[in-house]
Amino acid sequence: MTRTIAPRARTLVLLLLAATGLLLAGAGPASAHAALTGSDPQQGVVVATAPAQVSLTFSEKVALNDDSLRVLDPHGTRVDAGKPANVSGTTYAVRLRGGLAQGTYTVTYQVVSADSHPVGGAYTFSIGAPSKTSVAVGGQEVGGGTVGVLYGIGRYMSYAGLIVLVGGAAFVLACWQRGAGVRIVQRTVVSGWLALTAATLALLLLRGSYTTSGKLGDVLDMDLLGQVLQTKTGAALVSRLLLLAAAALFVAVLFGAYEKRAEEEKRDLTFGLAIGGAVVAAGLAASWAMAEHASTGLQPGIAMPVDVLHLLAIAAWFGGLVTLLIALYRAPAETPVPATAVHRFSRIAFGSVLALVATGTYQAWRQVGSWSALTGTRYGQLLLVKIGLVLVMIALAWFSRRWTGRLARAADGGALTSARKDAAQEHERRDPDADPDTAGATESTGAAETAQRTDAAEAEETDRPKVKQAAGVGGGAAAADPGGSAAGDARRAAQLARQRAAVDAARRKRLRDADPNRFGLRRSVLAEAAVAVVVLAVTTVLTQTEPARTQEEATAATSSSASSSSSTGTVTLDMPFDTGGQNGKGVVRLDLDPARVGGNELHVYVERPDGRPFDIPEIKVALTLTSKNIGPLPVAPEHITTGHWAASGVQIPMAGDWKVAVSVRTSDIDEVTVTKNAQIG
Repeated sequence: MTRTIAPRARTLVLLLLAATGLLLAGAGPASAHAALTGSDPQQGVVVATAPAQVSLTFSEKVALNDDSLRVLDPHGTRVDAGKPANVSGTTYAVRLRGGLAQGTYTVTYQVVSADSHPVGGAYTFSIGAPSKTSVAVGGQEVGGGTVGVLYGIGRYMSYAGLIVLVGGAAFVLACWQRGAGVRIVQRTVVSGWLALTAATLALLLLRGSYTTSGKLGDVLDMDLLGQVLQTKTGAALVSRLLLLAAAALFVAVLFGAYEKRAEEEKRDLTFGLAIGGAVVAAGLAASWAMAEHASTGLQPGIAMPVDVLHLLAIAAWFGGLVTLLIALYRAPAETPVPATAVHRFSRIAFGSVLALVATGTYQAWRQVGSWSALTGTRYGQLLLVKIGLVLVMIALAWFSRRWTGRLARAADGGALTSARKDAAQEHERRDPDADPDTAGATESTGAAETAQRTDAAEAEETDRPKVKQAAGVGGGAAAADPGGSAAGDARRAAQLARQRAAVDAARRKRLRDADPNRFGLRRSVLAEAAVAVVVLAVTTVLTQTEPARTQEEATAATSSSASSSSSTGTVTLDMPFDTGGQNGKGVVRLDLDPARVGGNELHVYVERPDGRPFDIPEIKVALTLTSKNIGPLPVAPEHITTGHWAASGVQIPMAGDWKVAVSVRTSDIDEVTVTKNAQIG
């Protein structure tokens, strides 16, 4: 039976790892966690004279370098002068050169948000009048490419390493102390330490390129590494490495001095290891909390300890689950996982689930903020997927608890049967003339004992030729050399003892694997672990996605900015569209300046749902004043740059409530028209 299960388990694990890799690779560049909420000059505006500087306002503080803010003229030449600086709060500015000519200018920005994720984008404004520009702004993808994929894999491996290291050690200390001497358990926990250490070093090297150029060749740039070490994320990664040195000492004691101590001496050492391990584990979890989502935004003082507790609960559940699964499949027959250890872990897992529900609810409220954001943002959708997977894990854990109870009852029954058998044998030894019916009842100890005797007989029958052969060879040698008969007898006895030990171990392993309760537990734990792998992948992608609350606040700030600009004479309309085809979703932003009777400037911007500009094959605008039966008046805007169209001299013959219709075509067959009313004149 074992030969059938183990390959299936390995195949399932490999498939899950491959699916996880595809999920991480397909996650794309990290979404911006700090959003651009305002700019001066504003996006798409036409100013009469050249400004002295360009300023950008973000939803939270960001980190800058010398090239974080750049301003390019229509030919792609930089016209910014000096280094960008923080002028007030979350507003950052860079000065411009004097004597700038008329035309369309492009502003690009690439910064690092307070929660450690890179943010990038671009927009245009014009001096005097719009013009064509050679600058393409559609490919502003920060945190993408090969470096972005490697960074995402490193983040996943660091989470996995933390979970296996902390959860595996906790499983040994709290549930199965004899497991400290089991080689496969030792390898599992040490593998978690190695994975976390290697991933942390990789993230430290990749960080500079990930937040700047995105080039693989810059990974070993020592100047970039020096800049990373001065950031909050760099400090967190270095702190994690120092804590991993302490964790190495903990692991060495756990699998060295602790395992060799007598049971009485282990009690005091267990308490010390538990305290020290909890401190190191909390420190490792805090290295994430101090540099990512929990460290910024709403209530960071509460969010950081809650995040630490959330990570530790995940590690206790998932890491203990992995260790239990490996022990159930790979532990030697001499040291099987006892039912008591599984029962203890079941209680720890239940407590972890309660902690996850409490901390996860708070985190969801903090990062999502509204019911609409739960379904209307990518962060909210990923969170719903994670919640669904965790519910599946809880259902599987319920089955595991049932199998655990059956296994415990079977173990108690087996112990009682063994005691009765010993008592019967003792009674028969003392009273050979006992009632045969009583003796027969005593001998009837169940199907398991019968199978045990059968397996032993088969094993002895299988190995008897080998023993005879060894005896024959040894006998010949003894006849030829009578003086060496004692040494030959010792060798034969040792060989026979090893063979009997191997046969006995194989017999016990077959009996253990044939237990239906243990078999059912192994299947349910394997299913739990499989879902846990996917949950971890979704969590990794979730931490790289812009929180829903931040996204909604940025949208509200942008709308407020648009409203204020419309009060000064510019009408701004945002119209979401969906043509139904591939890449058919987005937002059309239309600016009409000065929105009065007579000539007007019209600017149309097409953006993806994540705010990035992109081009479409065709866009048309029509204006209709329904109350006066005027229109539709067609407008054919000219393509300026990626995601930007403009038309000058748009004539509005009369003031009123005009219907603005924008036709968007994203392919040869996918087209839609969206409308919105605006007061003009």
